[in-house]
Amino acid sequence: MDKINIEDLEVYAYHGVNPEEKAMGQKFLISLELSLDLEDAGNSDDLDKTVNYGELCLVAEEEFKKEKYDLIESAAEKLAEFILNKYELVKSIKVCIKKPWAPIGRPLKYASVEVDRGWHTAYIALGSNLGDKNNNLKDAIDKIDKLPGTIVKKVSSMYETKPVGYLEQDNFLNCVIEIKTLYSPKKLLEQLLSIEKVLKRERIIKWGPRTIDLDIIFYDNLVISSEELIVPHPRMHERLFVLKPLNDIAPFLVHPLLSKRIMNLLDEVSKVSES
Repeated sequence: MDKINIEDLEVYAYHGVNPEEKAMGQKFLISLELSLDLEDAGNSDDLDKTVNYGELCLVAEEEFKKEKYDLIESAAEKLAEFILNKYELVKSIKVCIKKPWAPIGRPLKYASVEVDRGWHTAYIALGSNLGDKNNNLKDAIDKIDKLPGTIVKKVSSMYETKPVGYLEQDNFLNCVIEIKTLYSPKKLLEQLLSIEKVLKRERIIKWGPRTIDLDIIFYDNLVISSEELIVPHPRMHERLFVLKPLNDIAPFLVHPLLSKRIMNLLDEVSKVSES
């Protein structure tokens, strides 16, 4: 990936744990490394196809000085999020903040923190079989789209499907969405669980009826196995109610463990269900 670099932009601001730091302020040095595709800008010589680093320095300074944080970790996090949201061309960013006047009572060149943040693509399966199913799905999609640093890019058709596991319940309405997000997998899961709670999801019977069910199917090409989260979803490749809507929006997506495209997995499961 191509890069744009800003090194040691000098900014006077008011971050620090000590009251004196917030009252008197001090010098900070900000370095930015933007990852983006510069091929079109290089071939066209068009400023609109890149990031104007003059403007970038001005808006970065303005954003950095807006608040007074105890930690430069917080200042770096907020600055990274701001730049990624402002410049659509930027795929990821490294923000390094140096504090040359850090009040630690010892000579040093500087204390610093560096964060590396970027956009990620995730696919989320949604299901509902209680109340107004269609409205439940739309509400969930709307709430996901309103999460900070998250954009719903694609929405599949909605499909009515029979329940799996616990059969004594109404049919489900299912769909899949593609999102662009700044959340880590763990933070994204936390946000989805919060949305389920707001929409009154109750976990009483395993695979039982629910107002809303939100599952992370894929997150980039990552393979995750933890107590809280397994990605890719361990049973998605066996379920028509996931594969069919996912095929609507990402038929050529490759399962990172099975090395098969979604369209091929759907074809395999469809044949088994028909036999």
